[in-house]
Amino acid sequence: MITPSASSSSAFRAGNSKAPSPEAFAYQLQARCSHTKARAGVFHTPHGPVHTPRFMPVGTLANVKTVTPAQLKACNAQMVLANTYHLHLQPGEALIAEAGGVHRFMNWDGPMLTDSGGFQVFSLSEMRTVTDEGATFRSPRDGRIIEMTPEHSIEIQNALGADVIMAFDECPPYPATREAVVNATDRTYRWLKRCISAHDRADQALFGIVQGGTYLDLRATAAKNLAALDLPGYAIGGVSVGEPPELIEQIVQATTPLLPEDKPRYLMGVGTYREMAQAIAAGIDLFDCVIPTRLARHGAALVKGDRWNLKNAQFRRDLNPLDADCPCYTCQNFTRAYLCHLIHAKEMLAYTLISIHNITELIRFTTMIRSAILQDSFTAEFAAWL
Repeated sequence: MITPSASSSSAFRAGNSKAPSPEAFAYQLQARCSHTKARAGVFHTPHGPVHTPRFMPVGTLANVKTVTPAQLKACNAQMVLANTYHLHLQPGEALIAEAGGVHRFMNWDGPMLTDSGGFQVFSLSEMRTVTDEGATFRSPRDGRIIEMTPEHSIEIQNALGADVIMAFDECPPYPATREAVVNATDRTYRWLKRCISAHDRADQALFGIVQGGTYLDLRATAAKNLAALDLPGYAIGGVSVGEPPELIEQIVQATTPLLPEDKPRYLMGVGTYREMAQAIAAGIDLFDCVIPTRLARHGAALVKGDRWNLKNAQFRRDLNPLDADCPCYTCQNFTRAYLCHLIHAKEMLAYTLISIHNITELIRFTTMIRSAILQDSFTAEFAAWL
């Protein structure tokens, strides 16, 4: 049975106070939209600023699939994600701590965030048991029995060393009964307080996660309870788990205004144009999603709000770039015909080139919204998405 060990975190505990430095993780508001709750700001981290609103690429196993850190920089990525659950299974947080932390391990010198692993644990519905103490599950890699408690999740994330770490939470499925969602939401709050007690690095910011399913009153209560804890930042979790887009919009619109205005707000697992635009209009600052690289691995590109299947015959002789207005390496150097050829030839370069474009596209979308908020033209320029 795998249990927390002191050795994995001993390298960094010395000299760190319990509370994160508020200056290191300050959120600076720069502009507000005069017609919506959209805002532009800067979230400061020890590894640099994040200009919001911002899309964050997902690098589950300390790598954004098929893309190098240098290519990520060229995509204008500022903050990237890694996943606690997956890195705990392979290669293990002790090795990453020995390497100097996840930044050095993957050679990324910008801001980083690690998810708590809660969503991944609770997606193992037939392989895990949940109690108030935590979750016990069988590793899908080698069959080990692993106990993941709030304390263990925080210990792993402290060892990984990302700038922002997430509280261990219980993500209820959709649909779920009100009783089940109440239990998960209450447990998430109790676990959060245990995460706060376990957190032991001043150079990491612990974000709380608002749960509550599709029940807006439960979301409101959870948001108010979390806000009272005065955390460095807040996330809305438990969306994009199967509910229709209109329910996601309702949840975000009802919950976001209840979160503190002087802290960053993060909508987890969302990365479509419309959902991001609507969430920004509600006051959300940060997003993450696996969409850009997952689509690339299926030969699909995001172009000006549309999804193109580059396997289609129409692209075989098309010598235009994917998007003539896109500044990415792919669009500046290759044609649709070449990408179509690579996909049909099953060449790995296809996945890299399309991922570069898709990541750039979603970051460009949020940075264009940011520019529009600064000029107070958000609702006019992005009316089609709102």
